[in-house]
Order: sequence, then structure tokens, then C-alpha cells
Amino acid sequence: MSSDIYSTSSLLIHRTPWWKLPRLRRWFEKVAFHLGGIGVMTGRLFKEARGRWEWGEILRQMDSLGVQSIAITNLTALFTGMVLALQTAYALAQFGGKLFVGRVVVLSVTRELGPVLTALMVAARCGAGITAELGTMAVTEQVDALRALGASPLKKLVLPRVVAVTTMLPLLTMLTDFLGMIGGLFIAVFEIKIGASFYLSTVMQSTRYNDILHGLCKTPFFGFEIALIGCYNGLSATGGADGVGRSTTVAVVMASIAVLATDFFLTKIFLSLPWGLN
Repeated sequence: MSSDIYSTSSLLIHRTPWWKLPRLRRWFEKVAFHLGGIGVMTGRLFKEARGRWEWGEILRQMDSLGVQSIAITNLTALFTGMVLALQTAYALAQFGGKLFVGRVVVLSVTRELGPVLTALMVAARCGAGITAELGTMAVTEQVDALRALGASPLKKLVLPRVVAVTTMLPLLTMLTDFLGMIGGLFIAVFEIKIGASFYLSTVMQSTRYNDILHGLCKTPFFGFEIALIGCYNGLSATGGADGVGRSTTVAVVMASIAVLATDFFLTKIFLSLPWGLN
């Protein structure tokens, strides 16, 4: 009798479609709920953006979210350029291609690694910071107090952060591109024994405006996504300190995945354009 029950239950489990499994269904429901909420917030944010902007708060957020992120993004770029040059030199040594280190570094950094790594670092630092700050305000009912005073949380809290991150990320990426090439220069001179003048001349010859624009044109999209995801998860946080921690974790994961997915689709679009950026 027990064997019949076991075989029947196992048969039912095997016959259950994968999309009807409870845990997977809950995961899809969560993703759909978050995407819908972010979409609604985006539409409301564009309506709020038609009014007067809080320029003082925007400048303060640009300093907090942008200027104070220079150290971490520059260190990331410097060591990335050094590692990239080192690995390229050893990989191309058997083909006699050490002299192409400068070209590989500049193209890799300006087109992909610079924008993506900068966005990921900003997502980790600023996305988590925005979510924790707004989440704390939400669970302590400060956001409700703003609404009671007749102020819009989107205009006072969300818009300045979205504008700040969207504006500062391209500037941080330009610094990242420069520091990545400097890191490659260090390895080229002191490890690979290539002259600094030769490295810089190959970098200048290999760099095109389209290569730089290819990377920089992605960064406003990255910045908008990072700030919006952080704000949404912060304002929707519930359950005290534990809820703020969960929202912060979700925000960083969502922002990182959004950056990588958006990078793929934007790269496909830019490479298919008939008038440049390829």
C-alpha cells in the first residue's frame, strides 16, 4: 500500500510542468511584480520631472553618489588595466604579439570593460546606499510624513538621485577609461619592457571616437537603471531593519543583472547602426 502511494506521488511530481512548481512560480511572480512596480515608478517619475527640480539636492547627491565613488572606480580601472595588459602579453607572447598590448587594452577598456565595471561598482556602492537610505526612511515612516506634508517623495527623494547617478556615471567612466590605459602603461613599461612612447603611440593610433562613444553612450542607461532600482527597492522596504537588508540585497543583484543585460542589448543595437558606433 505504501509503495503504491509512493509511486503515485512520484508520478504526480514527474507530471507537474516546471512552470507550475511552487518555488519557481513564486520567483516569476516576484520578478513580474518588481518589473511592474519599476515601470509604474518610471512613468510617474517622468510626470514629476516636468516641474521644478530641486537643484540643491541634485548637487548634493552628485557629490555623494558620484564624486565620492571616484576612488573605488579608479582603483578598479587601474588594476583591471594592469591585469588585462599582463594577461594579453602572456597570451600573445607565443605569437610574437606583445607589441599589440596597447591596442587590446584601449579597445577592451573603452568599449566594454570601462563602462560595465564602472556601472557595477556604482551599483554596488550607490545602489546599496540609496536603498538603505530610502528603506530606513520608509520603515521609520519619514516617507509617509513627506506625503502628509503634501510633498511628493518621487520629486524630493527619487528624482535628485536618478539625475545625479545618470549624470555622473559618464564622467566616472571617462576617468575609468583613462586609468585603465594608465594601468596597462605601467605593466607595458615595467613588466613587458615596452617603451612608454611606443605604448602611447599605439594607443593613440588605435583609439577612435566611435570606440569611446560606444562605451559612453551606454552609461546614462546604466545610471538610470541603477538609481531607479535602488529607489524602488528602498521605498518599498517593509519589516524594519531586516526588511531594509533584504531590499538592499535585492537592489544590488537586480541592478547588476540589469547592467549586464542592458549592455548586451545596447551593444547589439550600436553594432547594427548604419551611421556609426561600431
